[in-house]
Amino acid sequence: MTKRVPSVSVSYASNGSSTKSNELGMRPMQERAYERRGEQFLLIKSPPASGKSRALMFIALDKLHNQGLKQTIIVVPEKSIGSSFNDEPLSNYGFWADWHVEPKWNLCNAPGTDNGGKVKSLGSFLESSDKVLVCTHATFRFAIDQFGVAAFDDCLIAVDEFHHVSANPDNKLGAHLGGFINRDKVNIVAMTGSYFRGDTEAVLAPQDESRFDTVTYTYYEQLNGYEYLKQLDIGYYFYSGSYADDILKVLDPGEKTILHIPNVNSRESSKDKVREVEHIIDELGEWQGTDPTTGFQQVKTPEGRLLKIADLVDDDSTKRERVSSALKDPAQKNNRDHVDIIIALGMAKEGFDWIWCEHALTVGYRSSLTEIVQIIGRATRDAPGKTRARFTNLIAEPDAAEQAVTEAINDTLKAIAASLLMEQVLAPRFEFKPKNPTSGPQEGFDYGEEGYDPSKCNVGVNEETGKYHIEVKGLVEPKSDEAARICQEDLNEVITGFVQDKTTIERGLFDEELVPEELTQVRMGKIIKERYPTLDEADQEAVRQHAIAALNLTQQAKQLLAGSEAVDIGNNEPKPNTALITGVRKYAMDVRELDIDLIDRINPFSEAYAILAKSMSEDSLKQVAAVISGKRTNLTPDEAKELAMRALKFKKERGRLPSISSQDAWEKRMAEGASAFVRFKDEGRYD
Repeated sequence: MTKRVPSVSVSYASNGSSTKSNELGMRPMQERAYERRGEQFLLIKSPPASGKSRALMFIALDKLHNQGLKQTIIVVPEKSIGSSFNDEPLSNYGFWADWHVEPKWNLCNAPGTDNGGKVKSLGSFLESSDKVLVCTHATFRFAIDQFGVAAFDDCLIAVDEFHHVSANPDNKLGAHLGGFINRDKVNIVAMTGSYFRGDTEAVLAPQDESRFDTVTYTYYEQLNGYEYLKQLDIGYYFYSGSYADDILKVLDPGEKTILHIPNVNSRESSKDKVREVEHIIDELGEWQGTDPTTGFQQVKTPEGRLLKIADLVDDDSTKRERVSSALKDPAQKNNRDHVDIIIALGMAKEGFDWIWCEHALTVGYRSSLTEIVQIIGRATRDAPGKTRARFTNLIAEPDAAEQAVTEAINDTLKAIAASLLMEQVLAPRFEFKPKNPTSGPQEGFDYGEEGYDPSKCNVGVNEETGKYHIEVKGLVEPKSDEAARICQEDLNEVITGFVQDKTTIERGLFDEELVPEELTQVRMGKIIKERYPTLDEADQEAVRQHAIAALNLTQQAKQLLAGSEAVDIGNNEPKPNTALITGVRKYAMDVRELDIDLIDRINPFSEAYAILAKSMSEDSLKQVAAVISGKRTNLTPDEAKELAMRALKFKKERGRLPSISSQDAWEKRMAEGASAFVRFKDEGRYD
């Protein structure tokens, strides 16, 4: 039986604000970005469909006309995304100029190779008086290799889908951008819908990142301001046997769906992708032939409805190109009946625009969290009559008889990590403040029916900005500008590193003897030290506290509201496991005092385990636990050192060392760590 796991379901106000334009024709995100148009280095973090391409057009036109820059080069990860920067008559909507790209300078449409004719064309453009060029990341990399960084002086370099960049020395685009920043003769606008990489590499080196001014527009603001879409559900489901046999338990033919079948190298794949597509079509109904114009497969359902299915998996490039062109046909953009289901493998992800998509259904774990965020973005477009959207990740249940049980467990853990991260991405923004005698209400925030109470920790909501003002006792505030920026802009990136850490998630889910502080303080502390080595100890602690507070408050809110009943997938009624927002306030009000020690004592994975236990068969769950328990080791030297440092902090605060015989599990664990640290030191285990 396939179960529905409503891992998160968030309802939004649908007040229409994010789709309304100002007198210059700008939506709220674009207006926010345009206000920062004078910045030399600008980073725009904003969800898919929020209008990043047009935001860049406004900024680029101002830089070319009013800021003395001579040319703009727009760099996109793949050719298909180049069309996002086609001509736009912006003056029709109130702006003072139109956007125009000479056809010969949109190199995404040009013939030839990235490292041949296109690089030559880019060289010709730099010598011309024309203003705008669009090319792929690959063409741009080769051009820098050939012409050098100095050839681009006084240009605006705009990098779309910026998460493709990495600070890793092997990532050439990242190295080139570092070169541009060091030379200091260009402007850079970087845009991304998911500012983290699936491989947990940093996107930019910390010293480069600190030079960027950031414009953040959250999923919460985006979805709250839509006109039609009111609810987004995200769930992962387990199946046994062949996914193609079970597909109709999760695929509703009545919903506009993008189905991503598994990579041929994955466990979930039968290794014959064409047969899988045929099997899915067969499950949906009786094949009626292929539409000669669009190339869509026509299938009659048992109820007599004719489904139009776009197959982007077919290896015949002529057929696939016809289907792909039909999907991109601008005349059909607003036609809901144009197509019903799109079946894809590597296509229809980043930059793919089909506003009617109600269900993004993905089989098998994808290569990265970034890819999952991009796929979810396909379903979060606003469209008339579309009130609900969902993302489903269908995963093969670990099977005791399988050789690949460890791989299966890894996929399961990755799916849970993705789900936890998406909960953070979809939540409102938390602004944590320490509670002290001088604390008071912040302007623009609603503190509930009884208003602000000076005697307790308050939670205020600003519905317009999607921000929560949350008071926490004992919270360390960031001192430096960089730490403040991280607490304001980058908590989701910190949480990504934490939930993707294999040891962390394994212990959080399956270690029955776990003391939560080992994760919330030690593991999170270690991740922050490695990620932000230039911050001093107090600022590292401030970032750690803010990140763990954001993660644990979201989890506690979910737990309060969940009634996490797994329900039959056949029942399509939305089960509002919802109002994450209300839950945050309820939790903060329910506890006697919201303090950082209390937050640190929560296992961030306990609610995920409750869902896992309901959705996986008992045998599989036991086996997963056994495999993970078998890998458990005693303290490592690094963990012992971290615990010893925590023990030292404990001594400073309490005037005594932690006791090995304490009734408090965390105090006892610190004492064990300090003792192990001394032993490792004596054994010469530290440099």
